[in-house]
Amino acid sequence: MQHNFKATMVALLGASAALAAGAQNVTLGGIADAAVRHVSNQGRGGVSSLVSGGNSTSRIIIRGSEDLGGGLAAGFHLEHGILLDSGTQANATMFWDRRSTVSLISKQWGELRAGRDFVPSYSNWSRYDPFSYVGVAGSNNFVSASPVGPLRSAFGSGANTTVRSSNALQYLLPGGLGGWEGGLMAAAGEGGTAAAGQHKVLGARLGYATKTFNIAAALTRSENNLTGSNQLDDLALGGSYDLGIIKLSAAWRRFEIGDARQTHTLLGAWLPAGTNGQFKLSWNQVDLAGRVGSTAIGANGASQLGLGYVHELSKRSVLYGTVSRVDNKGASTYVIPGGASGLAGSGNSSGVELGMRHSF
Repeated sequence: MQHNFKATMVALLGASAALAAGAQNVTLGGIADAAVRHVSNQGRGGVSSLVSGGNSTSRIIIRGSEDLGGGLAAGFHLEHGILLDSGTQANATMFWDRRSTVSLISKQWGELRAGRDFVPSYSNWSRYDPFSYVGVAGSNNFVSASPVGPLRSAFGSGANTTVRSSNALQYLLPGGLGGWEGGLMAAAGEGGTAAAGQHKVLGARLGYATKTFNIAAALTRSENNLTGSNQLDDLALGGSYDLGIIKLSAAWRRFEIGDARQTHTLLGAWLPAGTNGQFKLSWNQVDLAGRVGSTAIGANGASQLGLGYVHELSKRSVLYGTVSRVDNKGASTYVIPGGASGLAGSGNSSGVELGMRHSF
């Protein structure tokens, strides 16, 4: 596996260099991000580790476009996730796990995009998370199929559509519509199963943005062999306002299937600190409601408070530090990744990380 991975990357880098020589619009780039993390789970002690992607997911990106004339262009985007701490790929079964798309783009009519990409609800939620859905304070800490709830009912332990969908076809609105933006997504289940990561998906997003204000709504509906006659609805609403001295955001997201609901609430803030620094603050809450079969889940949930600082060393390199704490209620055992297993219901989890991110 390690040999094949290295051989594949050498071949891809060589191919990219050859393409770049013949077509100047093909580029190779990415992000390298690593951090030292310490997580303490109540009653289970603390664990220290080196992690990848505390500020932004480590990745390699190959992308390009060709001008077809008449306002049309063709393009592609390939994005491979890396675990920088171990040098392995982030997804053991999928090489271009983050994105693999080809596009036909019109300045007047918009973009038609095919392949694996973000679902509309995730795109609409993550933009309002000051920690970009990663790290010890990321809102992803509450998007888990571990507890009994709608996500476990819809996906089991298999790949899910809370972030991305494979086999997708999208239409994205063009720019220049007076601030309006959005798109549509449809993905075929291809006769597969949730365990194989094959889901039928329908989604849409619509938003309005200015230089200081934006608001948007999105809905993603997923079906597979586990959802039966139901479907998982993923609804996300959010907005932000930049006051200059501080930027504020608020977002709401609900996963619902049958009688089970999981509701997320997010409040975020970005505060400039001098010319090269920025403080980030977020408060997240997750509440479960309803029933899964005969099991009532309404007493379960958690809250998370996160504080971070990012310092720019240059346009490409930053240092960052983040602290966070999760407090559970009921039988919930949400934790910050990287700690010891076995947290009891209603327990707390605390984390701190210090790291560096470099873009290339």
